Amino acid sequence: MGEIRDDIDQLEARIEALTASLERCRKISLLAKIVIAAGAAWFALVLLWIVLFSAAAFVAALSAVLGGLVLLGSNATTWEQTAADLHAAETERAQLIGSIDLRVVGEEKPTLH
Repeated sequence: MGEIRDDIDQLEARIEALTASLERCRKISLLAKIVIAAGAAWFALVLLWIVLFSAAAFVAALSAVLGGLVLLGSNATTWEQTAADLHAAETERAQLIGSIDLRVVGEEKPTLH
């Protein structure tokens, strides 16, 4: 019985770590989308002649769009793998909890001593 509880504790620690990793992935995804939007907005401003064309600004905007796309794609793969690991850990934890013989409080009549 103690071994099962230790395994459950380890799985819960892993689940917390995976949940924190998913939160980081969400933040990275948001940052990548902001970078892509900023680069695309700069291109739009140049095309509409609101901002004068500059080679350095063009390279920076292009780098922002391409870098954001690469970051978003890489992060999506990590997110999917982490979510799959989280699901597997939660399933394993549920199976371990299900294997414990638990007594439901209130099922038995109380005995008076």
